[in-house]
Amino acid sequence: MKTITVNVSDPIYRDFTVYAKQMGNSASELIRRAMEDYHQRFIVRKTTLRNRRPVSVGGPMQPIGSEEDLLGEMLDDRRD
Repeated sequence: MKTITVNVSDPIYRDFTVYAKQMGNSASELIRRAMEDYHQRFIVRKTTLRNRRPVSVGGPMQPIGSEEDLLGEMLDDRRD
């Protein structure tokens, strides 16, 4: 493990130390976990379709009736 020096503002460090104490950890353990989380989420990016959340793109632009052929429209090369 590598020892590093990080400069943070006093209010943020104070919040980290208070929260860490409430959780039964040290501020350095909290910062280590935050760095590990950042590493996994943004550097390594072990993202799969299974752990991604769905995103809503809204509802239909017009009501869809039972007679609508959505597959045919999707496969049709003519576009509006």
